Amino acid sequence: MPTDIQTSQGPMRKNTTAKNHVYRFHVPNLHLQSVFGDDWFALKAEAFARFFGTPSFLIAQTAIVAVWILVNAVGLTTFDIYPFILLNLAFSLQAAYAAPLILLAQTRQADRDKANADSDVLHREELAQTNIDQATRMMELLQQNTELTRLTQEMSGQIKALTDEIHRQLCATES
Repeated sequence: MPTDIQTSQGPMRKNTTAKNHVYRFHVPNLHLQSVFGDDWFALKAEAFARFFGTPSFLIAQTAIVAVWILVNAVGLTTFDIYPFILLNLAFSLQAAYAAPLILLAQTRQADRDKANADSDVLHREELAQTNIDQATRMMELLQQNTELTRLTQEMSGQIKALTDEIHRQLCATES
């Protein structure tokens, strides 16, 4: 019974039609698609790791830090005065979680890139083999065409000879 294979471009059936699918060489590497796994936590962790490098995150973090420093420096509150120990602790905690997530994402992305490159190599090799097979078939067809042309030419010569013979005999009987 055919099963569905989920690719980044949608489901792909794992059956006889899958061997002609554009992503057929990537099927063995589908386990690398999700960086952290496929459960709820893994999807949220990957989304969080991807969010770290976005301009939205950088702008939001800058705004929060500016407000934090402003509120504490002006004296509106005193929960984290000048050396900003709590802010330092927050950055340390963020770095402690962000660095491993980012490194893990980079490592898994490198694995996916390598697997995709290997799949692309297989694809190119199959295309090259298909081209060789087509070229071989084309040469066979050209040779068959050459042989048919030779036979046609030979038969045309025989028809001309027979026509000339018939014409000669008709001219001989009329005279």
